[in-house]
Amino acid sequence: MTFQVRICSFAQDEQGDWVMLLSCGHRQHVRHQPPFINRPWVTREAGRARHLGRALTCNQCQRGMPFPSNRGG
Repeated sequence: MTFQVRICSFAQDEQGDWVMLLSCGHRQHVRHQPPFINRPWVTREAGRARHLGRALTCNQCQRGMPFPSNRGG
């Protein structure tokens, strides 16, 4: 079973890494750390804006992980 959710917004964590805030309430890091992880779009506001509303599978939902108590972004 897949758990399709939408990207609602982005925020930065305490270390300045970008995190997707998902419609299910979970969060998922989106890192740009070349040469291992190449996601330069996350470093620009326009790049992040293009990804808003995109559907993806929430691995945390698939594993049955609880939702965070602070679901807001």
